[in-house]
Amino acid sequence: MNNAGIGRMGTKPWEDLEAFHSIISVNLMGVVHGCHAFMPGMLGHGEPAAVINTGSKQGITRPPGNYAYNLSKSGVLAYTESIAHALRQEEGSQISAHLLIPAFVYTPMVSAFIPEKPPFAATADETVDFMMASLERGDFYILCPDPETPRPLDEKRIQWTADDIIQNRPALSRWHPDYEAAFKAFIEG
Repeated sequence: MNNAGIGRMGTKPWEDLEAFHSIISVNLMGVVHGCHAFMPGMLGHGEPAAVINTGSKQGITRPPGNYAYNLSKSGVLAYTESIAHALRQEEGSQISAHLLIPAFVYTPMVSAFIPEKPPFAATADETVDFMMASLERGDFYILCPDPETPRPLDEKRIQWTADDIIQNRPALSRWHPDYEAAFKAFIEG
């Protein structure tokens, strides 16, 4: 299980190159290094196993304000999809790959910014319980629930993001003033 993650407050995409390198080094390359360190041995033993990489909803919908974090977690998504495909092609492999997409989980990293657990935050135990049930079903995308955002709303936000490309809307149109009414209607409809 590769659960690498740091966060910093967002800057403009052309500022703070040092922070950018730091976030990419931990959030994306930490996952890559973990896979490089353990997967050859896992493949070599020939037994059933799983690789679970922790992504983020921000890596899918990429809200403005924290581009380096979003980019790092988008990379984890793409990397984990590539691993899943490659493992299916690997003769004799009994290893599966999965992308854990947690809700807002109250962790030590979060507690540095928010001293007390908010009521809408999931606990680590709740996240692990959901993950284990998802693994039993064979889910690749483990999109965890959270009290603040119902799954249908998550799905609509993800769909809107994908449709930006298909419909050739402006980048991040969900936050574009010209698309505010259309996004609201999409969510409500």
